[in-house]
Amino acid sequence: MRAIIPVAGYGTRLRPHTYSLPKVLLNVAGKPILGHILDTLLLQGITQATIIVGYMADLVQEYVTKNYDMDVTFVHQETPLGLGHSIWCARETYGSEPVFIILGDTIFDVDLALAIGSKFNTLGVKEVEDPRRFGVVELSKGFVTRLIEKPDVPTSHLAIVGLYHIVNSALLKQCLDEIVEGNIRTRNEYQLTDALQMMVERGEKFTTFPVDGWYDCGKPETMLDTNKYLLERMTSPPVREGTVIIPPVFIAENATIERSVIGPYATVAAGATVRDAQIRNSIVSDGATVTGSLLEDSIIGNNAVVRGHFKRLNVGDSSEINYGA
Repeated sequence: MRAIIPVAGYGTRLRPHTYSLPKVLLNVAGKPILGHILDTLLLQGITQATIIVGYMADLVQEYVTKNYDMDVTFVHQETPLGLGHSIWCARETYGSEPVFIILGDTIFDVDLALAIGSKFNTLGVKEVEDPRRFGVVELSKGFVTRLIEKPDVPTSHLAIVGLYHIVNSALLKQCLDEIVEGNIRTRNEYQLTDALQMMVERGEKFTTFPVDGWYDCGKPETMLDTNKYLLERMTSPPVREGTVIIPPVFIAENATIERSVIGPYATVAAGATVRDAQIRNSIVSDGATVTGSLLEDSIIGNNAVVRGHFKRLNVGDSSEINYGA
């Protein structure tokens, strides 16, 4: 089975961090978001992937080829015209075999056998309070009868959470072709949901599987929530002399920690330096330096420097902030 992973977006809600890195390479609990996705796919026995790149494509390709021994094909989406268009761009990389589509800003904890073992097309769903920003499904007797992209007046609270097991990939390609070539758009984009609805209308069967462990990394606050969840599943790092560690935390082996309190829910990534500081519910990214500071609910970008007092920060890569200097 081949996984299809669209990662071409700009990640505007995560600026300033995504000015210098694509969203899928931002660090969460010690590794990039894309790394968590690929590790999970490998654990589920999926070793072939199509990754649809766009914004900062070279950085994504460099990360994957350097760190993963997988059969990966990279496809470039020249213009971001929606998720349906993204999957359409990948149509030449698979034939009629089943495919598994996973969104590149989604970290999930679910047994994919629930989907892959089905003889029907299967969508991962989760009940949400406000489904208006999702695609939603309507069900009858266990099968999908209708899919609606971001409805203004939702008729269902079952949201599609970015996991799609498509058995009839040939029909999916046909429907995507019709949407793109016919310029059929919803909210001015080519939607995957519309292609799936077209498949349903042609008699294709879709079921759903529950995804309780679904973690969004699309905004700073949800990224920190996902960091929390992942840290809770990790073992505590070794004791550092002169430092108080309050689990759960992740501290890279080559990070420098001196006279500090780390945690709970703190990530200190590779090459980072923390001195005379307290870090909780925050991410200190690769190569960043934090000294003389108390940070909470903060994301410090790669190679950023923070010196000073207690603040809540969202600092982009290669920035420098000085308090009282």
